[in-house]
Amino acid sequence: MLIHPWDAPHDDSEWQQWLAVHDFGQLAVNGLPGEPPHVQPLHFTHDPDHGEVLAHLARPNPLWPALLADPVVTLSVVDDYVYVPGPWQAPPGTPAEHGTPTSFYAAVQLRCTARVVDDPAEKAELLNRQVGHFQPEGGSAEAAVGQDPYGRLLPGIRGLRLEVTGVRAKFKYANHRTEEVQNRVAAELSARGGPRDAAARAQLMRRRRA
Repeated sequence: MLIHPWDAPHDDSEWQQWLAVHDFGQLAVNGLPGEPPHVQPLHFTHDPDHGEVLAHLARPNPLWPALLADPVVTLSVVDDYVYVPGPWQAPPGTPAEHGTPTSFYAAVQLRCTARVVDDPAEKAELLNRQVGHFQPEGGSAEAAVGQDPYGRLLPGIRGLRLEVTGVRAKFKYANHRTEEVQNRVAAELSARGGPRDAAARAQLMRRRRA
């Protein structure tokens, strides 16, 4: 992923705060020799204090042999993306049709070393931490070995602890453009009102203020 200086996060807290509310991504695992990579969509919980990511997958998932053969993986998360038409980005004093179309998006890629969790008690603890993140309001029973309702389901999954060894983050929102162009793009996003336009506009304005 190419990251220009103007698209880089201002500090670690910027990408960490974004990742805290964007907790669904794709886990890329190197394939076995002669096979393509595995790309697995999954919910996850990022723990920045301990530098790790928690997740779990079904035991029959075909990626396990490849993951055990090579535990170095990448977790990729992309959101707040929109297509920006060329005329919106035309430099001041130039014809609108000369503007360059582009994509706006936020992206975080975590390079990790994976450890597979098969111990039943550790799996239960991992699951409870994930549920606590996704359901802070409660409403679900805790997972515990040998106890209903989830104890009997633990053998059907494997846990994942991903130790974060590197981070690449990008917030591509016209930070290198003039204020006039940024204002025009923000106004056009508001007027278009597409599914992610409000989120992209908020990112543009937040990055500009920073």
